[in-house]
Amino acid sequence: MVEQLWSLMPEFWEGFRVTLLLLVVSGITALIIGTLIAAMRVSPVPVLSWFAAFWTEIARNTPLTLVFFFTAFVLPMLGLRVPYLLLAFVALSYYTSPFVAEALRSGINGVPVGQAEAARSIGLGFGTTVTLVVLPQAFRMTVPPLINVFIALTKNTSVAGGFFVVELFATTRQLANDNGNIVIPILLIAAALYLVITVPLGFAAGIIEKRWVMSR
Repeated sequence: MVEQLWSLMPEFWEGFRVTLLLLVVSGITALIIGTLIAAMRVSPVPVLSWFAAFWTEIARNTPLTLVFFFTAFVLPMLGLRVPYLLLAFVALSYYTSPFVAEALRSGINGVPVGQAEAARSIGLGFGTTVTLVVLPQAFRMTVPPLINVFIALTKNTSVAGGFFVVELFATTRQLANDNGNIVIPILLIAAALYLVITVPLGFAAGIIEKRWVMSR
């Protein structure tokens, strides 16, 4: 059995690599979009604030499976012919961005009002105040919840396995079908590989949170 499992390691590694790629690319993209949405939510321009609120409510209340269905089937029907991996990036980034935005918005609300007022008193505009004064402090306060968002994103990458992306979940499913005599060890290896990502992220969130409390 050990030799049989060992022979499957290259396939596990390939699925694990794609899962990591989905996490990193979608996580960075969602962080960028979420930061813009959070800034728009607190913007004094009503249209920007309304758009950000609409984006947040629609994106976070739409099931991820439905988002993947739209990107994997509807977009190609509309003429968008790109690799399914790229469509998975789009689906995961879109779905994760409102959770990033809400985490950052809570951090922005936690920044003392006097900080923004002091910035405006020396002539800084809204954009500069948010970029240089508010957001750096908001990021510092929301690192632990943001890490929790990325832990959830790690698990959400498994949905891509149902839409033509051969990541860790899809690899595990195929290996389990092809090797019925060692299904349980295959599932345990897959679970361990997910834990390789999520457990260090969880520890990092705890450490950062403790340092933040001590620094305050």
